[in-house]
Amino acid sequence: MPISGNAVGSSPIRLDGVPKVTGDEKFGGDSFPADALAVLVVRSPHYHAGFDFGDLAGWAKEHPGIAGVFTAADIPGKNCFGVIGPFADQPALAEGFARLRGEAVALVAGEREAILDLDLSDFPIRWSEQPHFLQPAEAQAEGAVLIHDNRPANLLTSGFVERGDPEAALAGAAFTVSGAIDTSYVEHAYIEPEAGYAYLDGDTLVVVACTQAPYMDRDETAKVLGLAVDKVRIVPTATGGGFGSKLDVSLQPLIGLVALKTGRPAALVYTRTESMVSTTKRHPAEMKATIGADADGLVTGMIFDGDFNTGAYASWGPTVANRVPVHASGPYATPNYRAEGRAIHTHGPISGAFRGFGVPQATIMQETLYDELAGKLGMDRLEFRLKNCLRNGSETVTGQLLDSGVGIADCLESLRPHWARAKADADTFNSANRNRKRGVGVASCWYGCGNTSLPNPSTIRVGIAADGTVILHQGAVDIGQGSNTVITQICADALGLPLDKFRLRGADTAISPDAGKTSASRQTFVTGKAAEKAGRALRETILRFANVSYKASLQLDGLAIVIREGEATRRIDLASLDVDAEGFVFRAEETYDPPTLPLDAKGQGKPYAVYGYGAQIAELEVDLNLGTVKLLKITAAHDVGKAINPLLVEGQIEGGIAQGIGMALMEEYIPGRTENLHDYLIPTIGDVPPIETILIEVPDPEGPFGAKGLGEHVLIPTAPAILNAIRHATGVLVTKVPATPTRIRAAIREKEARR
Repeated sequence: MPISGNAVGSSPIRLDGVPKVTGDEKFGGDSFPADALAVLVVRSPHYHAGFDFGDLAGWAKEHPGIAGVFTAADIPGKNCFGVIGPFADQPALAEGFARLRGEAVALVAGEREAILDLDLSDFPIRWSEQPHFLQPAEAQAEGAVLIHDNRPANLLTSGFVERGDPEAALAGAAFTVSGAIDTSYVEHAYIEPEAGYAYLDGDTLVVVACTQAPYMDRDETAKVLGLAVDKVRIVPTATGGGFGSKLDVSLQPLIGLVALKTGRPAALVYTRTESMVSTTKRHPAEMKATIGADADGLVTGMIFDGDFNTGAYASWGPTVANRVPVHASGPYATPNYRAEGRAIHTHGPISGAFRGFGVPQATIMQETLYDELAGKLGMDRLEFRLKNCLRNGSETVTGQLLDSGVGIADCLESLRPHWARAKADADTFNSANRNRKRGVGVASCWYGCGNTSLPNPSTIRVGIAADGTVILHQGAVDIGQGSNTVITQICADALGLPLDKFRLRGADTAISPDAGKTSASRQTFVTGKAAEKAGRALRETILRFANVSYKASLQLDGLAIVIREGEATRRIDLASLDVDAEGFVFRAEETYDPPTLPLDAKGQGKPYAVYGYGAQIAELEVDLNLGTVKLLKITAAHDVGKAINPLLVEGQIEGGIAQGIGMALMEEYIPGRTENLHDYLIPTIGDVPPIETILIEVPDPEGPFGAKGLGEHVLIPTAPAILNAIRHATGVLVTKVPATPTRIRAAIREKEARR
């Protein structure tokens, strides 16, 4: 069916842009009720410790303004939550012992002034510190204490993909390369810490808070508090960044518990340190791999092995362990392949979702080896990637046939002139400078949009009200990426009415259907497809009512719909039609779930319906004496299928690259040491070089108007491109990420010592 309008492909003012600029937008901590109790969370100062309480009631009486102290004993439901049901293992409040530093053990609720002045040094709790381990090797050592009794060797789970005979392929390869890379914890460092309030509306608990997953929050909060799900309502606020960490339940059951126990509203905003200590991080990875190629430069086989430090609780560890083996080959044809990813428990911070679910780490391993292999072959690094990249008709390492929509070659081809110019610039500079050297690096990415081989539905409702407005129930939480605008653009064109006629109803679980979690680069693709289906269904309903064909055009004229087909015009008086309970005279509700297939024991199947692709060039300068890196330019080519909103696409690319710079060069969360934004370094605008964006549009027939996801793809190639550029400049690869000046200098000294 042809596109019905002109919203798709344009860059209108964001639908939520003006209130953000004016300050009218309400974020998690912006609108607490005046009578709300303030909540303070008592947390473990130890990585592993037993504890018991003293006289809590007596302590509370000694402190004026304290309304109550609550512990796990006060939780009326099941004191266990998790984002993946079979792996759920985290208590809202710890019972008897803490498994990590920062774990919540008690709540203190009181009047705001009392909580602000409260000194917890005399809080009646006794700690019994126990031995702890922060590294996977320690956790899996013989005799190591189990963090969870039902998980032998502290192994949460593992993922596995095997195709062909990789050992034989590597043995017969003309050239092979092997390597090992370690990455660090990375903090999400969003502008807005966790914040929200809860109150009782009759017998319904209402939680107003920042989140990426309102329906999951509802279900988990109801379980912990012993309530029916229809007695919990989640009202998402605007979210000041998420990047994955706000997928996990955090304060929702805590403030809900206080509201239930006291009957008063309860409010909580995490301090920055509290947020950094207690919330999820990017998984640190310890990876090794071997890749082989024949004499013509075709990759023949690859073996990848990765241990991912998942911390004390499961969170998204199973997703990382399963997604990594699917993606560790990169967007390249690899006929013989084996990859295993393991999520291993430690007493470290909980590792969860963070823009890429482990794929950025695995891509560093694969792309740095690709540079080394190209060097052994005597091939240009970009040409080597073009020779091996997936194309229409290729099969992936899971045996999935990619019929169409494969845009990685287009991305790499678009970089050719930039690559040639950058290398020439580097050669000219390097011939004239001794202590500073320029380097150029390239890296690619691919990323499956949505859950891995699991149901992943989104539902969208849209209707026309009696006053002539189009009401879109858009439940995909916008965490800054622009889903409010993009999904409305898709629906507008599918329906055939102008964008300015639409009014949004947000992801409130009481009024909007479930559009799924804002994660896994799924919202433009999955919820966008649901919006396209709903828009087309509503259009068809109206056209049938008017008894015209699909070629007719729609127009809203005050309280009427005007329908034109050829020279014929029909007018529907909305005021004359029956109105349903939601005020609609016409309505549609549609669900979309991507067609995937399960992975078998060898990881063969169809894990994703749509993949996005990208490639980036990093140009930089290294001071060989100091080990410092100055980024000069990043050129980013990304296949988005169809740029629904080109300006928002560019914004996503720029933001993802900024985070990739942090991962590559400076961001390293060290438990107990970098728990604030003074000691934990993140890029500023001064660290981000000019970025040239190249939008590639290779439509995927499954996506709405051909669109693919983008949110995570844009971060994935940045760090490996930078590391490859550092090696090009210095001759050394930093194998512990981030590549800080100290590590770069150490690698240079080691190289010089070998001469």
